[in-house]
Amino acid sequence: MTKQLSDKVALITGGGSGIGRATAVLFAQEGARVAVADLNPDSAAETVQMITAGDGQAFHFQADVSQAADVQAMVGEVVARYGRLDCAFNNAGIEGSPVRTMDVDEADFDRIIAVNLKGVWLCMKYELEQMLAQGGGAIVNTASVAGLVGAHSMPAYAASKHGVVGLTRTTAVEYARKGIRVNAICPSFVQTPLVERAFAALPGLEQGVLNANPSRRLAAAEEIARAVLWLCSDAASFTNGAALTIDGGFTAQ
Repeated sequence: MTKQLSDKVALITGGGSGIGRATAVLFAQEGARVAVADLNPDSAAETVQMITAGDGQAFHFQADVSQAADVQAMVGEVVARYGRLDCAFNNAGIEGSPVRTMDVDEADFDRIIAVNLKGVWLCMKYELEQMLAQGGGAIVNTASVAGLVGAHSMPAYAASKHGVVGLTRTTAVEYARKGIRVNAICPSFVQTPLVERAFAALPGLEQGVLNANPSRRLAAAEEIARAVLWLCSDAASFTNGAALTIDGGFTAQ
């Protein structure tokens, strides 16, 4: 059976854990050469070890996606090693402390926006440059159901993810005729370290989340990874500017 990303080069930010790690491993299994970027180099290296243990090709790169110099160097390193960039999954993100809007610390607000929104823009800025030069590519950005509806006690996070959806749609329109597709995923709660931290900070949140979801469970990171794979593959060749909801029916209520 032909692998869905054979001979493709993929870059994944936030690839050291959770959705990013699951996606990096899946992409490698589907034939891609994978660049795993993360602020934590040790966790990124662990992801690479998982890939190479399965005979995949990968390397890791430490990067803070809120810093232009880091992002430019990251994309440059991918091209230097592999010659091109076919797929980019801009997934790095932080959640911040759970507080209501008037209680958000200004520095925390700025940092969440810098990583979650500015970071996606910076990644696309340099990814698009390379994809335009080579004649096309596919980009997927991680938004959230918090980018579609309100998220109690997560005002900065929700604002950043709404911004990702708008930025994704705008960029998709701008580059559709250049062979570049840009989509976003909007997961609900996924079994990841980020979500585990949120549950630990807010007693009762986990049960409330389970009760609110028609599926009565969290998503597995691998379930989200499969959606990202589809969006980056040729099977999604006419899917552009979408904000793909992956939430077990939560927003259907």
